[in-house]
Amino acid sequence: MFIPSPEQGVWYLGPVPIRAYALCIILGVVLAVWLGEKRWVARGGKPGQVSDIAIWAVPFGLVGGRLYHVITDPANYFGPGGDPVRALYVWQGGLGIWGAIALGCVGAYIGCRRHGVKFPPFADALAPGVVLAQALGRWGNWFNQELFGKPTTLPWALEIPDETKRPDGYTQYDTFHPTFLYEFGWNIGVAALVIWLDRRLRLGHGRAFALYVMGYTVGRGWIEYLRIDAVEADDVFGLRLNVWTSIVVFVLAAAYFVIAGRRRPGREESVLRDGQVTAGEDSLSFDEKPAQQG
Repeated sequence: MFIPSPEQGVWYLGPVPIRAYALCIILGVVLAVWLGEKRWVARGGKPGQVSDIAIWAVPFGLVGGRLYHVITDPANYFGPGGDPVRALYVWQGGLGIWGAIALGCVGAYIGCRRHGVKFPPFADALAPGVVLAQALGRWGNWFNQELFGKPTTLPWALEIPDETKRPDGYTQYDTFHPTFLYEFGWNIGVAALVIWLDRRLRLGHGRAFALYVMGYTVGRGWIEYLRIDAVEADDVFGLRLNVWTSIVVFVLAAAYFVIAGRRRPGREESVLRDGQVTAGEDSLSFDEKPAQQG
């Protein structure tokens, strides 16, 4: 038994290519905006603001994700036999989550300022939707036959029939750890954890977002360790660069979570930058009426 890889990841609507990788990214963004909208309105935000701010966050995130990928894997684009133009081929895969989140937050911050709302509660409202978007995005890697792990014969092993997709030294193997599937399941668990603790502890001031970062980096660390698509330049003291990044980001997020909890317990009284008080509701009360702004 094994998980088969898709026979194709591109379909054509006339001359227009429809790529599975792009569809997964788009579906993830739609899910993040939908869930974020419900949580944002429940916190006292206005309907439609999440979509408006996403117009800034999504392009910034895509650019940041691609930049991180190219910078951390330059040999494919600028090394011997590399093609710099391929750095623009986002549809072929390759979006580094660290760059996507970093620049995505910059875009969201700009959008929040333009709409007169605070960034920390907005980030808290978006946190579970963002990690669910990452979960959906991993299925794009499945269609592209990329980001799989070490060889295995487990029943849920992933078959990679295209030998050109297998790294040097592993072409003799047919089945590998489906790390895309591991991260998909892990991310769903992180989203559930953030929603549950946010409701139970009424997290505010960016702590729900910090919790998402902590949960994601723990999973990314061990999943990254299974992957075999690293080049030697990606290794630092025996660990992949992304593993070290996960460790550093986890420590920073944990420190912020603790310090913010001590300095500013509870939630913000208002999501507006001018200090006007809004009546926020519980972030999971989707069946209740939105809070009215006073």
